[in-house]
Order: sequence, then C-alpha cells, then structure tokens
Amino acid sequence: MKYVVFTLAALGIPPLAFALFLNRRWMKYAIWAMIAALTVYQGTAINFFSHEEYRGSARGMEVSVVYLIGAAILLAAALKRKMPKLVPSTGACFFVVYFLLCLPSLHTAENMLFSWMEIWKMIMLYIVYLSIRAYLNATYDVKSLMRGFAVFVFYNFILVVKGHFAGVYQPYGSFPHQNCLAMAMHLFANLFFAHYLAVGFRGSKLSALAFVCASACIVRTYSRGAIAMMPLAFFVTFVLSAFVSLKVPATRLAARVLPIALVGAVAVSAMLPRVISRFKSAPEASGNTRIELALCAKEMMLDEPWCGVGINNWGIKINPPYEYAELAGRNTNRGEDFKDGIVETVYLLVGAECGIPALMAMLLWFAHYLVLSISLAKRLAGTPYAAISAGIAGGLVASYVQSCLEWVLRQQMNLILLMMFFALLDHIKANARRLAEQNRETEGAK
Repeated sequence: MKYVVFTLAALGIPPLAFALFLNRRWMKYAIWAMIAALTVYQGTAINFFSHEEYRGSARGMEVSVVYLIGAAILLAAALKRKMPKLVPSTGACFFVVYFLLCLPSLHTAENMLFSWMEIWKMIMLYIVYLSIRAYLNATYDVKSLMRGFAVFVFYNFILVVKGHFAGVYQPYGSFPHQNCLAMAMHLFANLFFAHYLAVGFRGSKLSALAFVCASACIVRTYSRGAIAMMPLAFFVTFVLSAFVSLKVPATRLAARVLPIALVGAVAVSAMLPRVISRFKSAPEASGNTRIELALCAKEMMLDEPWCGVGINNWGIKINPPYEYAELAGRNTNRGEDFKDGIVETVYLLVGAECGIPALMAMLLWFAHYLVLSISLAKRLAGTPYAAISAGIAGGLVASYVQSCLEWVLRQQMNLILLMMFFALLDHIKANARRLAEQNRETEGAK
C-alpha cells in the first residue's frame, strides 16, 4: 500500500511544479506546505527497504512529503530559469566534500544497504537545501519563510502544552524525541529573539511570541543539554544584536529586552524545581554509558582512521562478533541477544563510521556557517537580515555544543531544519550588497 501512496504522490510533482511555474505567488504556499509537512513528518515519511529494529542513524531509504514538495519547487525553478547551481555556495561545497568523504566507508561496511540508507538521507537533505535556495532566488521572500517558521513553533508549543496537561514528563512535540525538539526550538528561539530586538514594539509582535513559545518548549523538554545551552546561546545572540547588528540606543534596547526578561523569569521560576530535579536525578549509569560508548568510538577510529567502520554501520560493529566494545572495556559479559546503543556525540559517530577526513569535513561545514552568520550580522548591520544572521549564530552555537552531549544532529527533522537555515544564510550572503543598498536607500528616504 505504501508504494501505491508514494507513486501517487510522486506523480503529483510535475502538476504541482507546473502550477508553481504559472503562478509565482503559489511558491509561498508551497514553502508553507513544506514546513507544515514537518509537523507530521513521521506520518508522511515512507521507509523503503525498512529495518525499523536496527539501532542506527537511518532505518530505511526515507521519502517524505517534505522532499516531494522540495522536488516540485526545484522543477518549477528550473522552468522559470531560477534554478540554483548544483553547488551554489562555499557552504554547499563543504557539504559535498563531506558527502564524498563518507563514500569510502562503503568499503569497510558490513551491511551495504544500511550504508546506502544514510547516503540516501544526505541526498534528500541536499534537495531541501537546493529547494529553499531556489524558492528564495525566485521570490526573495524571506518574510514568508519566517512566518512559516513561527507557525511551526506555535504548533509545537501547543503540542507541548497538551503533553504537559496530559502528564507527559518530557513532551517531544512533532519530533521523535524531546532532545530533537529542544535543539530545533533553540534555532527558532534565537532567531526570533534577535528579530524581536530588531523590530521592537513598533514591529510585529509575532517574533516576541515565537521566542517565548520556543523558549518554553526548550525548558519543558527537561533536556539537560539544551537547558544548559540557553544562557550561552542567548548571550551570543544578544551580544551580536546589541553590539554588532543593531543601531539603536542602549535605553531603547533595554526597553525591548525587559518585558521578555520578566516573562522569562516568571516562567523559569515556575519550572525551576522540576528542572533542578531533572539534573539531580539523572542516573549515574547514563553518564557512564556515554563515556563507554565514546571510548568505543575511539577504538573504531584507531582501527579505521581513514574510512571508518562503515557509514550507518555502528549498530553492527558495536556488537559481536566485533570486539570494539570489549577493547573499550564495555559490556564484557554480553549475551548473544544483547544489542548495544549508539554513541551520543554526533562528532564521534561520524569519526567512527566514516573516518577522520569525513569528520574534519563535517566540522568545516558546520564552522563555515557559524562564521558566515557572524560576519553577515556585522556586514548588514542595521537591516532585518543582520538580525536573522545574529539569531542563527546563537542557534548554531547551541546546536553544535548540544550535539557534543546528545545525539541530535543525525536526526532527520533536525537536519532538514538546519539545511533550511543554511540555505537562508547563503541567500542573504549572495544578495548582501543589494540588501545593504536597499536599506541605505530606505534610511535616506526617511
């Protein structure tokens, strides 16, 4: 049945693309539909060659409505001759290099099918990136993208509130895990915090509300890594906004921050006892397991430093007959039916599965966009796009550091959102001169 559904959905790509080609305004609705599809991602994704019991970062060759809409947007952009280059930016180049350096791990993979599941996922992620670039190239409509993000935040906030009153200890919204929700909300909270600082009370109240809702979601997940990142991420966003990207008096900036700070203080005070309890009651075994699995990853990197043990093959290589766990001193008395977990840190996972060269490429890819967001905040100072860049910088800091503690940047939904943010940054960079000139003309007219 799932193949029939997929076929019907795939057949809808050409008509949708043609409709988008005929009416440019419908592109906006396609982007909104793409973001809305993320709220029901689990229900609209089909896994081909599925292995749901496998403990890895990909369990099938996944096709989602998100990807189908992205493909339609790309086709419409091609018809309009607004199609971006296959590798349209330096950041995209880093991703392609990272992707290519993961391919040699196929040589050491025990299960080739499992490896192709992860490779397929990376290809789908790149389609998302290109589709956002194509949409922005055709419309220059960043506002609609921001509105779509805000609605996504509100929907997840409603799910978290619903889970709270239903007695769910760690609600996860539309994500597969509470840590994934927390990381995503960090991206949005910092984005809308910076945007709120830029627009102030005379601008849209939407940013302030989205910031509050996203922050509440982070705290209510009781994700220790995400909560620990809140002061650092918001500090980065505030410093970039106050001293780099905004051109407003300090008194006016304080007037914008004070209401948010008061609301945040009340909310945190209400949740503080449970948050403290979450940190105090964390089982010691959980921390020990993370350390032991990190040591297992180290053994894999020592054994296969150039190619790794095979992309998405951790779930095989951590168990017998392989002895990486025993070499690291973990589970020396395991039974034959025991299946070990996956290392929590995405960086060690990539290094173990794909080798040190692939890990370096991934780090360069991540670092590039953090540096780019900071530089754009300075280059476009005084414009709304500087606020967007400053907010993304704070969100990326939280995401990157949280990924040292929790396994979030191999989760599909989080990576989709990350690719959307990267595409937005690349669009702003490609049009930075024009955007700066437009802002100067607007300021001159005033």
